[in-house]
Amino acid sequence: MSPTDETDRALLRIDGLDAGYGEALVLDDLELSMGVEALAVVGRNGMGKTTLCQTILGMVPQRSGSITFDGTDLGPLATEARARTGIGYVPQGRRLFRSLTVDEHLAMLEPGTRGKRWTAEAVYDLFPRLAERKRSGGGDLSGGEQQMLAVGRALLLNSSLLIMDEPSEGLAPTIVDVMIDVVRRLVDEGVAVLVVEQNLQAAAAMADRVSIMVSGRIELETSPDTLTADVDLQRRYLGVGQH
Repeated sequence: MSPTDETDRALLRIDGLDAGYGEALVLDDLELSMGVEALAVVGRNGMGKTTLCQTILGMVPQRSGSITFDGTDLGPLATEARARTGIGYVPQGRRLFRSLTVDEHLAMLEPGTRGKRWTAEAVYDLFPRLAERKRSGGGDLSGGEQQMLAVGRALLLNSSLLIMDEPSEGLAPTIVDVMIDVVRRLVDEGVAVLVVEQNLQAAAAMADRVSIMVSGRIELETSPDTLTADVDLQRRYLGVGQH
């Protein structure tokens, strides 16, 4: 495939992106592109992975460079307008309302889902445990149930790109497997998924490609199989096995 073909098929394209907080530069000339696939961004703590998510969403201002999504330059757009272009977000820490029930969380977005793929009913079909807990408050759910709800809430936007920040964090292995299955199902249905992960095994199971982030840049792109098989590569870029 030629470079021109690669550019034409990119759903999300980031060129020369600089971003940070105050005077601190976190993302430094970052380049990234993806189509309808699952792309995992991995790296040690403090490398800028969450900042990347938040900059795509407009929560952290970009200083230079460009972010293009589905042909639209996101630079001038506020966070709400970026979401309306078709970008959903599952934040690290879930950010649920403790006093609202599962049903109430989903009901906030239900009016815009009529005739679309993802409705509250479809979310309950995907996560039967949430259907059992629909009258429970967000603060009464287990960590796994909270993550299911955070994903379900994002799905109700029926976005063409879903950004997931540390979706396996603090979850039992059985729930991690559920999240892996959800990511693969979404890609099969034509939704692009950008996953930021600290859990290497989960990232590799979710992703079609892996980008390794070092000091605010994408240092290396590789396949999940290559990364999981190459211990030296893991040690060099991710610190696996080092103390």
